[in-house]
Amino acid sequence: MSTVIAPPFTDPELAAKKVQMAEDLWNTRDAERVALAYTEDTVWRNRTEFLTGRAEVVAFLKRKWEKELDYKLKKELWGFRNNRMAVKFQYEWHDANGQWYRSYGNELWAFAESGLMQRREASINDLAIGESERTL
Repeated sequence: MSTVIAPPFTDPELAAKKVQMAEDLWNTRDAERVALAYTEDTVWRNRTEFLTGRAEVVAFLKRKWEKELDYKLKKELWGFRNNRMAVKFQYEWHDANGQWYRSYGNELWAFAESGLMQRREASINDLAIGESERTL
């Protein structure tokens, strides 16, 4: 049974734990399981894509992880208040041709009273790297 951490966020340790739980979940690369951390009516902006609802999130994540092979993510809490968090992250992956990338970004999260994420805004930039430059 997983721990539910719900707003308002006032404890830095619990806020950091919420971020770690999200990192661990995303690193499963299980789109159906990841989507359960979001409200049914969740709203996302990911780069230039705009998504609404869990079904769109699942489809998006499946496409993402078909392209971003051997995906490995690291998230870090930047700040929090009430029902919101700011997170910075980086992840590494390679494409079908074997080219490795490190993607850097920031996310703004807003949570429902249930502790499920209701809104996710993500800005992400990619950097081509050599396999020897991998750190994650």
